Amino acid sequence: MTDLNENELWQEYSKSGKYRDELIMKYLPLIKYVAGRMSVTPPQGLDFEDILSFGVFGLIDAVEKFDPSKGFVFQTYAIPRIRGAILDELRKCDWFSRTGREKVQKFNRAMEKILRDKGEMNDSLIMEEMGVEADEYYEIQDLAARGFITSLDETTPLEDGEVPAEATLADDRETAAERLDDESDKQVLREALEELPERERQMLSLYYYEGLTLKEIGKVMGVSESRVSQIHGKGLSMLRAILRGKMNQ
Repeated sequence: MTDLNENELWQEYSKSGKYRDELIMKYLPLIKYVAGRMSVTPPQGLDFEDILSFGVFGLIDAVEKFDPSKGFVFQTYAIPRIRGAILDELRKCDWFSRTGREKVQKFNRAMEKILRDKGEMNDSLIMEEMGVEADEYYEIQDLAARGFITSLDETTPLEDGEVPAEATLADDRETAAERLDDESDKQVLREALEELPERERQMLSLYYYEGLTLKEIGKVMGVSESRVSQIHGKGLSMLRAILRGKMNQ
């Protein structure tokens, strides 16, 4: 190991290609951070350690292509590449079958129809609309949970705390009209969240606003981590159905 600090490591690596492995080792914890913020259940035959190993490919790619002279923080650059590498490997595993996708699409259509016709949603109404029993219904919920892999409100870990991912993007000045549209969109989202059932609203709040992991949320809500994953998927499906209804009004 070397006594060089982070900036010195990058300077030496940029000049001579030295300390590549030291940089990779330094940022290995970032893989666990990214994987922990992805709501994904490992497919059969794999476990969380396998998902972490997938992220290594993205980290290596990020280290080799990062240009510190552009002024970005490495974590900002690496997070989407680590996430992308994990997703690429999961797709290769073909863990979400065509039948599974069709079931989730049926689930989403049922929620949208119930919301449109009745103005509310609950498990009983959705099961009735889909014509399925509880066991199959919760199996489909689990599939839906696996479908929502990336975070809607990803944050980037920096030395002095975390910032929203959007804050790391280039500052392309927006017009007043664009800013107004953005505020309007935020208001619609706030209203949609208020229409969610209490449990789903709590789940999304704890995950996206409080930053808790699925395991931590399970302890708060008194349910298993797999059940939290189901609630997460269902909550996002409901939110999407509500937003679609609002956009079509």
